[in-house]
Amino acid sequence: MNSDLLIQVENLSRYYGSRAAVDDISFELRRGEVLGFLGPNGAGKSTTMQVISGNLAPSEGRVVINGIDILEQPRQAKAALGFLPEQPPLYRELTVDEYLRYCAGLNRIPRSRISQAMESAREHCGLADVGARLIGNLSKGYQQRVGIAQAIIHSPDVVILDEPTVGLDPIQIREIRHLIRTLGEQHSVILSTHILPEVQATCDRVQIISQGRLVLSDTIEGLERRMQGSSLTAAFRQQVEPADLTDLPGVMEVEMLPDRRLQLHHVVDQNPAEALVERSVAQGWGLYELVPERMSLEDVFVDITCADRLQEGEP
Repeated sequence: MNSDLLIQVENLSRYYGSRAAVDDISFELRRGEVLGFLGPNGAGKSTTMQVISGNLAPSEGRVVINGIDILEQPRQAKAALGFLPEQPPLYRELTVDEYLRYCAGLNRIPRSRISQAMESAREHCGLADVGARLIGNLSKGYQQRVGIAQAIIHSPDVVILDEPTVGLDPIQIREIRHLIRTLGEQHSVILSTHILPEVQATCDRVQIISQGRLVLSDTIEGLERRMQGSSLTAAFRQQVEPADLTDLPGVMEVEMLPDRRLQLHHVVDQNPAEALVERSVAQGWGLYELVPERMSLEDVFVDITCADRLQEGEP
């Protein structure tokens, strides 16, 4: 058993009648990783998180937590997990300290260690000054912090956060993202979200789910490489025709734009920029603008998910 391999999801499916909310997905999570589970609303993110956390049984496949099958030994497997569902399981009539003490008991923390566990969770989540306040009187951002505190109070190996910043204002979102990055220093984290910048800001690796299927698994660096695009736009002081550039290495097509600029579409891994500059100097064309295309993360996301829908024959 590899001690760094904390979660193994193997051929996981979950059906509601004949509809597959999760369709044959497999992935792994290793110690110290922050994994972004990205997808549009209704893609199957929350269902996957509920199955991994043991709140839903899979229709097919298996989930192994730290070497333990969650169906065969659910209590032992869940002991290694902390889970924050999309709707935090808070008791608004309790104070923060009362609630965390209750959660410590649920997680079978020995009585002698409860105070220490509460203090550690409060410190990690920025709750040191609100322990005596009623949860119902806290802002939504602080309530979300309390939800994260209950997920980490027993120091689990893996923390699962399902849409942790939904409904928060920009300042609260920034604070929760910082907290998630901090959690990644001591725990492995699965972050389920439909918010694209959240993945870039907090995660090491990203998986995109669409219609219940995984359609992309890559590092953040790999995702950013996808965002580099595969075209250049060039402008010259002299008249240059598309035919003058079609033989450059990697160029597939040259398109004349309305303002006499030229757009060079090229093979992704073969950028012709250097060869273009050399030819412009040799020919005296007076190159004064060279702009690489850069796709946004949203463009990549839409391209991948739309391609998946088209394969299924959806409009």
